[in-house]
Amino acid sequence: MKKDAILVLSGGMDSTTMLHEYASRIALAVNFSYGANHNAREAACARENCRRLGIELVEIDLAFMSRYFESSLLSGAEAIPDGHYEDENMRSTVVPFRNGIMLSIAAGLAESRGLTTVMIANHGGDHAIYPDCRRGFIDAMSQSIAEGTYDHIELYAPYTDLTKNDIARRGAALGVDYSLTYSCYKGGEKHCGTCGTCVERREALIAAGLTPDC
Repeated sequence: MKKDAILVLSGGMDSTTMLHEYASRIALAVNFSYGANHNAREAACARENCRRLGIELVEIDLAFMSRYFESSLLSGAEAIPDGHYEDENMRSTVVPFRNGIMLSIAAGLAESRGLTTVMIANHGGDHAIYPDCRRGFIDAMSQSIAEGTYDHIELYAPYTDLTKNDIARRGAALGVDYSLTYSCYKGGEKHCGTCGTCVERREALIAAGLTPDC
C-alpha cells in the first residue's frame, strides 16, 4: 500500500493506536507542542513509537497558544480539575479550536509533501466537552481542507464514532505497548489517576483486558 497519509500524533493512547493500525499508510506524523502540561511527555512517546515503526516525525512548536489562549490545560498542573469527562468542570480543559489549528497545519504539510490524506484520532468519548472533536466539526473541516487544497486532500477520522474502550481493544489486538503512551493532563512523571484523561485511560485499559497504570 502506498504511504499517502500524515497523522496528527500526540503520543497519547488514541493517536498511537492509529499510528500502529495504519502504519502501512502513514508517511509522516506531526506532533504539536502548545504549552500544555503533558506535551513534553507525550512528545517523547511519539518519538519512540515513530522510531520503532520507521515513520518520520515532524515536531512543531505552537507556543503562541499558551500565551494567548485560555484553558486550564495551559495554566499549570494545579489548574487541572479532577473528575470524569462527563463532569461539567472538565470543560475548563478545552483549548479553543486546537484541532482546527493543528489540522490546518497538517493539511499544509500534506500538500507540501504530496500526500493525499490527513488523519486524526478524535473519538466519541471526546464529544461531550470538545466541540472540535465532534462529527459536525470533522465533516466541516473535511470540506474546508478539500476545498482549500489543489489536490482536494482528504481528512480521515475513522475513530470519530468509537469509544476509548473500543480503541484500547483495537490496540491490544495489535499489540500496542501502552506504556509508551502518556495521557495525564497534569504532566507529572507518573499518571495522577484522578484527572479526566487518567480516569478514561484506566477504564479503557481495563476494558481491553490490560493492566491499568493510573
